[in-house]
Amino acid sequence: MSILKKKIGVIGGGQLGKMMILEAKRLGFYVVILDPAADCPASSISDEQIVAGFDTEEGYAELAKKVDVITYEFEHINAKALENLEKQGHVIYPSVASLKTIQNKYLQKLKLQGEGVLVPLFAKVATVDDIREHGKEGNFGYPMMLKTTTGGYDGKGNALIRNESEVETAFATLGSGKKELMVEAFVDFDMEISVTACRGIDGERVIYPIAENMHRNSILDVSIVPARVSEATIEKATQIAGRVMEVFAGVGTFCVEMFVAKNGDVYVNEVAPRPHNSGHYTIEGCFANQFENHIRGIVGLPFGSTDLISPTVMVNLLGESDGEARLLGVEEAYLDPKVQVHFYGKPESKEFRKMGHFTVVDSTVEGAIDRALKLKEIVKVVGE
Repeated sequence: MSILKKKIGVIGGGQLGKMMILEAKRLGFYVVILDPAADCPASSISDEQIVAGFDTEEGYAELAKKVDVITYEFEHINAKALENLEKQGHVIYPSVASLKTIQNKYLQKLKLQGEGVLVPLFAKVATVDDIREHGKEGNFGYPMMLKTTTGGYDGKGNALIRNESEVETAFATLGSGKKELMVEAFVDFDMEISVTACRGIDGERVIYPIAENMHRNSILDVSIVPARVSEATIEKATQIAGRVMEVFAGVGTFCVEMFVAKNGDVYVNEVAPRPHNSGHYTIEGCFANQFENHIRGIVGLPFGSTDLISPTVMVNLLGESDGEARLLGVEEAYLDPKVQVHFYGKPESKEFRKMGHFTVVDSTVEGAIDRALKLKEIVKVVGE
């Protein structure tokens, strides 16, 4: 079969799935999505949609019958169903083995640590007393992070514990032990960065420039590329991203989120086995963006260049209020000819929900930052 005749299945019809499809359709691929929401962002451009929940096995089986390769836009999906399909000979990238490990943050950290990748100190906990024990001087100490091992994203499933008086509240917030929990030592960092990397079926590997990330309420707010870090940090982070791709035998696009500690060490925070919000800058900032190279990777095509064309700043458009989504400020934003606004098409705005993003390119990082911060006050998504 010709590579271009392959049919692609995407689990998840959100903005990441939509952007994958936009790149797949440019080469004429037939794309089927699976998502429980009939009006999900990707529904308007997919060739077919299977409306089914992410926990059911029937939808996955139906998807597998229709396509030649399956991928996914987020990791909180039914790995057991995919494992059964993989055993039947269906092709799934990234692999189910890597997905199952990455889905559980404790197992993910254990795997990375075992492969010599620097991660924050971590441990499983089950009770308030367990957490307090790790908070003692000579152990993790305070502050530290309490996390659910599965299901967390955009700050959900995380609780920062600043001192012993906050232990019980954090424990209750994350389910009082009803969910599997872990603690992590808090890294005294100068900066949060991420590296988007791609690996092919044949092991070919390409790595994008490092993004410097700023968060609001634990949700990505702004990404600046190239990151304002030293050459030594660039070398460390790039090597780590490449190593992570080999550890998980990744195929397609992965994102590795990292902390740059004040002492210069670079720690892996989390790994996402898919394109990532912090890689959106690649759409305007690089010749071949993260979604295109993800599609190229999973079907066996050579990768496009990941070189940065020009400094780029990406700003997330987070919902300002609840209600029917309305995008404001596009007319004014487009007075700047080097701005691109992306509205994901989610019908309902919710406070802090990712509704879109915009990018600004410039000849200098400083110029892009200055223009992006001004537009940040103009381009908004509100609910009506």
